[in-house]
Amino acid sequence: MSTHVLDTAEGRPAAGVRVELFRAAPGGPVKVTEALTNADGRTDAPLLTPESFVAGRYELRFHVGAYFGGVGFLDVVPIAVKLEAGQGHYHVPLLCSPWSYATYRGS
Repeated sequence: MSTHVLDTAEGRPAAGVRVELFRAAPGGPVKVTEALTNADGRTDAPLLTPESFVAGRYELRFHVGAYFGGVGFLDVVPIAVKLEAGQGHYHVPLLCSPWSYATYRGS
C-alpha cells in the first residue's frame, strides 16, 4: 500500500503530512506504521509491503490540520479501506485543501 497527498489549494504536493496506518482487530485498531510525506507528497517507503500484508480492514489517518497550520476545519482525515488478497497494489491518494478532501484507488 502506498499513498500520495496533494494540496489542491496550492496546486502542489503536500510535504510533511503525518500519515498513520491502522489495521482493524478484535480488541481495537492496531497501528501498523506511521510516516511523513516527502517533497513529492509521497512516503519514502510503502506503508504496507507484500510481506506484511494481511487481508482485512485498514484505516489511513492523514494529519492535514497540522499541515495547513490550523486554517480551515479539517484535522485528521480518516480513510477506511478493505484490502483483499489477489487485488494487486493498493494506492490511496488524498487530494485536500483546508476545507475539503477526495480520495480514490490509484494505480
